[in-house]
Amino acid sequence: ARLYSTENMQAAVSSLDWRNNWQRTVSYTTARLVPYPLPTYTYSQPTTDNRQPTTDNRQQGLGIDMIDIKGLHWGYTKGKQYIEVLSDISLSIQRGEIIALLGQSGSGKSSLLNLISGIEAVQRGEISVGDNKVSQLDEQKLTLFRRQHIGFIYQFFNLIPTLTVSENIALVLELNKEPRGSAEQKVRFLLAQLDMADKAHDFPDVLSGGEQQRVAIGRALIHQPALILADEPTGNLDAHTGQHVLELLIHQTRALNTSLIIVTHSKTVAAHADRILTLIDGKLMETEGELAW
Repeated sequence: ARLYSTENMQAAVSSLDWRNNWQRTVSYTTARLVPYPLPTYTYSQPTTDNRQPTTDNRQQGLGIDMIDIKGLHWGYTKGKQYIEVLSDISLSIQRGEIIALLGQSGSGKSSLLNLISGIEAVQRGEISVGDNKVSQLDEQKLTLFRRQHIGFIYQFFNLIPTLTVSENIALVLELNKEPRGSAEQKVRFLLAQLDMADKAHDFPDVLSGGEQQRVAIGRALIHQPALILADEPTGNLDAHTGQHVLELLIHQTRALNTSLIIVTHSKTVAAHADRILTLIDGKLMETEGELAW
């Protein structure tokens, strides 16, 4: 709810009319698969069939070229003691770069993701994502910033159980006031890329863990964000399923030229990254260390 605003989320769910007109107007099962790498899409002209969306050289989130963190400090108070979790963190990430973030449990990995997205307030230092000074935005602007430029993937999926696969993926588009025809086309096409077209009308509770995580990836990618924050996305999956989900995430991220920060304890996951960073005693080091296996 904090990611996209509770009131707007409730309104979006209501406006989907997802048990009647919206689902029945779309046939997801005949969407065509295309090989990687994928181009970027504008979706400006909704269609009534399953054709591939039109392409050009543009992408949503223009102007988001870099994540820039300077002198970031963050901690919490326990009793009378202040515990500093992140100490003088500085980092720049180019658009399209994939970063693996390692560290012991409690080292501040998830806190760093929350600070970058504005879920946690910056105590000292600066965070910028493109032209957005995250550390200076008020709550309303942070909500809009997350909706438009950030995609989230969690270890435990966090799908809405009362929405179908297609509705979970489409929710961010509804919140961003995407025209219905355009949203339907985007969802239909992305479901094909995720090999989930035949699951479009299913609810999360009948999906396997790998299928639920593929839906979560689709939800994170559907609005073509500049940055995806993935907190141990394979941590709740077996090795085979986790490898499949990881390859899917990396392929789609590369195709969309989206930056990705992925928290992990896995050397296999880290090996797919352009850079490996490790949080040690509140400091960010460009090293793998001994914290992955």
